[in-house]
Formats: sequence, C-alpha cells, structure tokens
Amino acid sequence: MSTEAPTAIIEPTVQPETLTKEQQALKLTKRYSLWSASGGLIPIIGLDIVAIIAAQVKMINEISKVYGVEFKEQRAKSLVSSLIAGLGIVPLGTGVLFSAMKILPLVGPLAATVALPTAAGAVTYATGKVFIMHFESGGTLLDFKPEKMKAAYKKFFEEGKDKVATATQEAAN
Repeated sequence: MSTEAPTAIIEPTVQPETLTKEQQALKLTKRYSLWSASGGLIPIIGLDIVAIIAAQVKMINEISKVYGVEFKEQRAKSLVSSLIAGLGIVPLGTGVLFSAMKILPLVGPLAATVALPTAAGAVTYATGKVFIMHFESGGTLLDFKPEKMKAAYKKFFEEGKDKVATATQEAAN
C-alpha cells in the first residue's frame, strides 16, 4: 500500500482566446475613451480637461507597453497636444468652451454634460487609434509625426463620436 496522498486529476481550464496586440490596444482605447467621457462630467472648470488629458496619456502608456515601445510622459503629452491642435480649433475650443460653460446657471452645466463627454471620448478614441496604427507599423513615440496623422486622426475623431455616443447610451440602459 502506497503512503502517498492521492493526486487529483486536474483538467485544463479553457483559456480565453489570446488577443493580438492590436485587439488588446483597441480594448484599452475603448476603456480610456469612456474614462475620458466620464472626465467630461467633472463639474469643476478646468479639472475636467486635466482628467481627460491624464486619461489619454495613461492610455498611450498602456498601449506602449502592449507594443513594447518605450514611453516618455512628456513626449506623450506633447504629441497629444499636437494631435488635438491638428484637428483645428473646433474640438479644442469646444472642450474648453463647454468646460467654462459650467459656470453659467442651469443651461451651462446641462450643455457641458451633453457635449463635453462625447467630444472628450472621441478625441481619446482618435488618439488611441492613431497610436495603434503607428505602433502596428513598427513606430515609436520618438518617430511619431502628428502632422502625418492629421487625416487619419480627423477620421477617427468622427468615428469616435459615434462609438462613444453608442457606448454611453448602452451604459445608461
């Protein structure tokens, strides 16, 4: 008779489908787009914009990790600013305008609550998508050229408005 304790037969658990780098990065982009949209709801003027930019920089950091790209916070902030400026005054101005409108009684907070979250989420979505596209082609933060991404960024911004509106609507239901 053996004195060894019986061993249980362990069935392998079903492993979740392995995601590609692009799929992982897209999941991060979606998550941070919603975080940015939520940041747009912060009632303190200016703090909402800070929260949105912080979410974008954190997203780029995490996407960089997925692709094994060295991350530099100051470089990421500079690139985000250049990308947003490349969209023109409308998104940047709209974000600042709606943030400042929160000071107006009744109408201001309502308008800001509707418009700023969608714009913030769309900008973050576009930012994530252009960095994914760049990293997929073997790029790094050092060779990222915002001016070359302008057309793609605008396209992803428009796409992002629809995606964020749909996602926030689904979350509300």
